[in-house]
Amino acid sequence: MPVEPFAIPFAAALGAILGSFLNVLILRLPKDESVVFPGSKCPKCEIPIAWYDNVPIVSWLVLGGKCRSCKVGISIQYPLVEFVVAVIWGLSVWFYGLTLMALAAAVFATILLGIAVTDARHYLIPDEYSLGGLVLGLLLSLRGGWDGLIVAFIGAAVGFVVLYAVAFLGEKAFGKEAMGGGDVKMMAMVGAFVGWQGVLLTIFLGAFLGTLVFVPLLATGRKPLVPFGIFLAAGAAIVFVFGDAMIAWYWGLVVGG
Repeated sequence: MPVEPFAIPFAAALGAILGSFLNVLILRLPKDESVVFPGSKCPKCEIPIAWYDNVPIVSWLVLGGKCRSCKVGISIQYPLVEFVVAVIWGLSVWFYGLTLMALAAAVFATILLGIAVTDARHYLIPDEYSLGGLVLGLLLSLRGGWDGLIVAFIGAAVGFVVLYAVAFLGEKAFGKEAMGGGDVKMMAMVGAFVGWQGVLLTIFLGAFLGTLVFVPLLATGRKPLVPFGIFLAAGAAIVFVFGDAMIAWYWGLVVGG
């Protein structure tokens, strides 16, 4: 079914606006600050940012990446996050049309981006992402009727139980926390979107991607902290888009072998 010409740019514009709000979440949630009040202000001069200086992507470019009042640089993270979320929402409508599947894809990818950036910056996955995302995942699963809700609920349960077991056994084996509770709750949220098989594939891909990055660092004698949420988020995004094909390929090998 062809998508109406206005749908993709409208979705992208909506995504840019949501990306601006995601920047607020990334900045304030780790500090337990309100994401509603007060309004945005320059962290240096603390002068409130006018609405015309708060237009996603455009304002940063017009201002040359600097505060209008004190001329202190504004992090490029802000327009980048807005741009990526705009692309996410535009591509979701392009691939899936004006459907609940497109909404699920866009919401899920936006949450994963928020988790990845927040975990990279603060080594923390706020409950607002994981538990709020879990609720949204279960609600959006109703696009498949009650069967869809059951699949999502089982996926969420498996995601929580499997990563909780990994964290528990890891702590027993190494005598210290092997995985944060945020990762455990995150995987419950992921399971609501991708189902139980998708959960297992996400964990595998997350571990694989993490190994590719951190083993070379360990070989140099460094012992970096592991923001595992980044790799789980990347794995979950891959699974949402390509998971069914990957799982079918795997079972084809098993049955064929």
